Amino acid sequence: MLFIAVASFPVIVVLAACYDLITMTIPNLISLALVASFAVLALVLTPGWGIIGWHFAVGFGVLVLTFALFAFRLLGGGDAKLAAAIALWIGPADLLPFLLYTAIAGGGLAIAILLFRTFPLPLFALRQDWIVRLHTPKGDIPYGIALAAGAMLVYPDSAWFAALAQ
Repeated sequence: MLFIAVASFPVIVVLAACYDLITMTIPNLISLALVASFAVLALVLTPGWGIIGWHFAVGFGVLVLTFALFAFRLLGGGDAKLAAAIALWIGPADLLPFLLYTAIAGGGLAIAILLFRTFPLPLFALRQDWIVRLHTPKGDIPYGIALAAGAMLVYPDSAWFAALAQ
């Protein structure tokens, strides 16, 4: 049970990144799955209500921050909810590294997509709606990929991941 709960985080986060790349959306169900799997893990490991409370406070704080970014059209709604669900897992100890890695990955992703958009698409790619959507000038950037990259870089240092070694 513990392995499933701990392993669910990277699986769900990678699923979110793939879904965002292909559809430019992140379904609410993905963020809810992260929250639910966190709840299961917290019940199994019982690290204490204080620690769990801090994790929820961090998740809520990130939700408020990212919804402000969403209100200014700087971030998608699915990205905002995914960031908050990831922050719930990451907690206060690894929040700053997560945000830093996510920002770096997001910058690299934006540069890569902008460069990709300067080249004409080959014929086979023109038949793929998601590639055409990604190639559209002034189109959106699937920031869920950057969120997943940031999450995957800090997760091995988390207390939850360390629980697997015990």
